[in-house]
Amino acid sequence: MKLHKGTPENLEGRQEKEIQTYRFLEKIGVEFWQMDHEEAATMEACEEIDKALDATICKNLFLCNRQETDFYLLMMPGDKVFKTKDLSAQIGSARLSFAKPEHMQKYLNITPGSVSVLGLMFDTEKRVKLLVDKDILNGDTIGCHPCVNTASLKLKTSDMFEKVVKALEHEPQIIELPRYEK
Repeated sequence: MKLHKGTPENLEGRQEKEIQTYRFLEKIGVEFWQMDHEEAATMEACEEIDKALDATICKNLFLCNRQETDFYLLMMPGDKVFKTKDLSAQIGSARLSFAKPEHMQKYLNITPGSVSVLGLMFDTEKRVKLLVDKDILNGDTIGCHPCVNTASLKLKTSDMFEKVVKALEHEPQIIELPRYEK
């Protein structure tokens, strides 16, 4: 796993949504580092990738309410345990659960294991609400997928929230999830 600055030189064989991610970041003038790797299917694999990235481990969860009418993308530290009751109270939405893969595909153009804040560029109808745990804001850099889980990106946290999220036009709601003893 090698970290390279900017868009990979060779885009052949990459999915269109990954290429669109690089083009989006270039267009808004965000400096980033990219790394190709094996499919990141577990948090353990993500931890190895994040060590190589040397960035804040970010867990991205795609959630919905019981009626499947409200959708949320939650960015939280990878080392925090997620309990729906902690989030439900803060956002006023009871009965949260993980959204179905078909909703993920429809609104974010991504598949399970590839959830990324960058998928919000495909949410043109603004159906997904962005939720950010305040602890994510504390690191200097943040890692995320470019809408596929065979590559990862490293960006400055300030760029993520001052440039990327702003350009995505999804105003984040800052939440505070408790840290449980493991």
